[in-house]
Amino acid sequence: MTEDNNIIGQPNDQVQYDEENIRHLSDMEHVRTRPGMYIGRLGDGSLPEDGIYVLLKEVIDNSIDEFKMHAGDRLEVTIEDNLRVSVRDYGRGIPQGKMIEAVSVLNTGGKYDSKAFKKSVGLNGVGVKAVNALSAHFEVRSYRDGKVRKATFERGEMTSDVTEDTQDENGTYIYFEPDADDKLFKGYRFHDDIVENMLRNYTYLNTGLAIMYNGRRILSRHGLEDLLKDRMTNEALYPIIHLQGEDIEIAFTHANQYGEEYYSFVNGQHTTQGGTHQSAFKEHIARTIRDFFGKYEYGDIRTGIVAAIAINVEEPVFESQTKIKLGSTLMAPDGDTINKYVGDFIKQQVDNYLHIHGDVAEAIENKVKESERERKAMAGVTKLARERAKKANLHNRKLRDCRIHFSDAKNDRKEESCIFITEGDSASGSITKSRDVNTQAVFSLRGKPLNSFGLTKKVVYENEEFNLLQAALDIEEGLDTLRYNKVIVATDADVDGMHIRLLIITFFLQFFPELIKKGHVYVLQTPLFRVRNRRTKIKNKKVIAEADAKSDKKGDFITRYCYSEEERLTAIGELGPDPEITRFKGLGEISPDEFAGFIGPDIRLEQVTLHKNDQVQKLLEYYMGKNTMERQNFIIDNLVVEEDRPEEDVYE
Repeated sequence: MTEDNNIIGQPNDQVQYDEENIRHLSDMEHVRTRPGMYIGRLGDGSLPEDGIYVLLKEVIDNSIDEFKMHAGDRLEVTIEDNLRVSVRDYGRGIPQGKMIEAVSVLNTGGKYDSKAFKKSVGLNGVGVKAVNALSAHFEVRSYRDGKVRKATFERGEMTSDVTEDTQDENGTYIYFEPDADDKLFKGYRFHDDIVENMLRNYTYLNTGLAIMYNGRRILSRHGLEDLLKDRMTNEALYPIIHLQGEDIEIAFTHANQYGEEYYSFVNGQHTTQGGTHQSAFKEHIARTIRDFFGKYEYGDIRTGIVAAIAINVEEPVFESQTKIKLGSTLMAPDGDTINKYVGDFIKQQVDNYLHIHGDVAEAIENKVKESERERKAMAGVTKLARERAKKANLHNRKLRDCRIHFSDAKNDRKEESCIFITEGDSASGSITKSRDVNTQAVFSLRGKPLNSFGLTKKVVYENEEFNLLQAALDIEEGLDTLRYNKVIVATDADVDGMHIRLLIITFFLQFFPELIKKGHVYVLQTPLFRVRNRRTKIKNKKVIAEADAKSDKKGDFITRYCYSEEERLTAIGELGPDPEITRFKGLGEISPDEFAGFIGPDIRLEQVTLHKNDQVQKLLEYYMGKNTMERQNFIIDNLVVEEDRPEEDVYE
């Protein structure tokens, strides 16, 4: 003890802690203070998992539940200026006496009563309340029996509430504008392709539901069969097998591709990370086909499969608030397990189908035999490569790993895990020194990797670099064990860097297409220019204030990093005449201190995506195949010769 009776080592200026430190947050305040608990990540709308799409989904889920209860078969979704959303359904309308509570008081809703909403997604009484709390402006209208009750809110606080007569049809109208506050959705925009993909998923799972999206009609007549037709980027080897039962629907086929590709849904919710229902499908589809033929290994049967499963579960349990992975093991509190229910359905229906359709059974067996032959042909190479990768993993100088991985089931930060694939040691050195060691890993390439187009999977094991990359990602047996949520290709913004990007993307498309189709592959955007000017040269105080808000201050300089020629010209205009301009030629030229800003919270990523009309084999043949006349003619027809820049544009 010290002389003044303080515990040894404890400071005298302790932070005061008394009754004034205990505070109670209202429901709306709590959502705004801890948005991650309710919608996961925030983001600006550039990625499908960003929070603004969760807000949209929470609103639409309620309308879908109405459709499932046979109340209303159309839905209108309008997004103005990529910022403001309105959703109008033609269901029963929220009971008007409880409308305010239904949109503003947590743990309030009509879905706790399983008689009314037996198999619903939104069971936690949170959804639309979170939308209200996280919106700068929110409006709800309930149309019921000739009356409409309207209420408006701002950031969760009610500003008006009126009831009027109406001639409109029954249903619910929700309008919301996400809060662009710095702590929430700063600079957000809804992206049309992401929204349309979300809405199409709803129609696949709810055949007969018509969604009008900004004047465009979206409708599915064949459910999961339509989904596979729209998503497949390689030709099916046989007609899609589409089977339906009570509370279950499946569709599958095989394509000329490696890996396995699955789309899974629960009560209309797209479970992008799968769960118990997807695992059951994978297990039982392979077992049923093996039992039908009386031979073959599970892995050979599943190679090249493209499949979808949708089930309806009473009171589903998800592993997170964003509901992207099913954790339930039971179809209902007193019902069969999900594994048994899915297994019994597949065993009976798929076995019957194969007995009836001998031509399809023959096509499946031919694909399985082909996969078996290839596996056996490279068995020795595979074993040797695995041993080599195992040894390398003990001390893999090409991989600087992180502490948190996407495959860590219970880690709250697993979604942040990423790996940068860099060219050369200089670029990887800058990233390694400035990265977050908890969530950011680095894999360094020696140079240009092999062009893998047209090669068999044997090359993945024979090529040391590909084998080590596969081992680092841990995707040899599929994406269930993927170690990083984002696989980021980080190359120089020059011709060689672009070529390396294409070679890496070709490798993924050729052997692990689901990695791209599930949205895990990105390209890192790094600045092309650094523009800076001494503060004493800038006389316009407004420009200084704006530049300070957007820039890094380096001593007496105001510094702007520009990712395009347009941004460079804008920076010159804002910072005044005669700025110092640096053109970055490669990632290795950027100091670790600067790089920290480019891979931090404001990181710019471009997601590698495939559209429903993209045919992977044709794309790869055109860009990565032999030098065809078609490609030569395209280059000749589109070749642009740049004139020399004027002297005043030469960069320091």
